[in-house]
Amino acid sequence: MQQGTIDHVQEGLGTAAEGGIPDFAEIVRAHQGMIFSLAYHFLRDRGLAEEMAQEVFLELHRHLGSIESSAHLVFWLRKVASRKCIDQNRRRSFWPKFRLDEIPEPEAKTRETDTLLSGALGKLVASLPEKPRMVVVLRYQEDLDPAEISELLDMPVATVKSHLRRSLDILRDKLARTVGEIAL
Repeated sequence: MQQGTIDHVQEGLGTAAEGGIPDFAEIVRAHQGMIFSLAYHFLRDRGLAEEMAQEVFLELHRHLGSIESSAHLVFWLRKVASRKCIDQNRRRSFWPKFRLDEIPEPEAKTRETDTLLSGALGKLVASLPEKPRMVVVLRYQEDLDPAEISELLDMPVATVKSHLRRSLDILRDKLARTVGEIAL
């Protein structure tokens, strides 16, 4: 961006106290956790999630002048993050494949009390196809309702609901088989 454009954008947006959108650094601080979480739960790779978050905020910096409000900002960030994650996953499909049991699990603190169950659920969610997986992550990680997901992913609400229903059926079935194998 040219300096004149940056000044114009900053003048037009103001600060949160003036009813506008906060400056770029404040936006990053306020929303980096949400974007990283969305990317991490979809991609299941910390490094890629950090990279995706950086790309999303770089894209935001380029388009900051088009952001109309704080609500539009959150919508825009989620939409761009969702699309970049799906694109990254498609590019990753060409990478060499490793079995998950060959790759050591990173050390991370989790909030769940049953780490075995949460790890198994994470792997099961990761096994879903791209769009249904993003729908599940947006619904249960980001707590968005089907209408919001529909708008973010540019798909009909009925399709979002169908993805959720089918994905939950698949996850229940896979979890039942996994628990059955462990019990044997």
